[in-house]
Amino acid sequence: MTEDSIIYIGSKPVMTYVMAVLTAFNQKGADGIVLKARGQAISTAVDVAEVCRNRFLSGVTKPEIEIGTEELEGQDGGKRNVSTIAISIRKEEDTEVKKTPKKKKEEEE
Repeated sequence: MTEDSIIYIGSKPVMTYVMAVLTAFNQKGADGIVLKARGQAISTAVDVAEVCRNRFLSGVTKPEIEIGTEELEGQDGGKRNVSTIAISIRKEEDTEVKKTPKKKKEEEE
């Protein structure tokens, strides 16, 4: 049993992180993935989890979600609270990546 892979979510497009999740499940043989984000990237992390669960992965368990707050020092020397989220996606025994059908090109005659 391998430990979970951690993917940190930032400001890249959602599909970039979806591909990272799929790669971790397929090539690294991970049993689970943890998506970690804070601040404005939290909504992107939720989108990544939902796209993976609904479109690309079959047989994954319902994600476990942990939320929290980190206290960071701001540029002015003051302290700021930043929200955090960790979404754990675990696969069941026989999880497979869903194949999406390729679009057929229509020939113009």
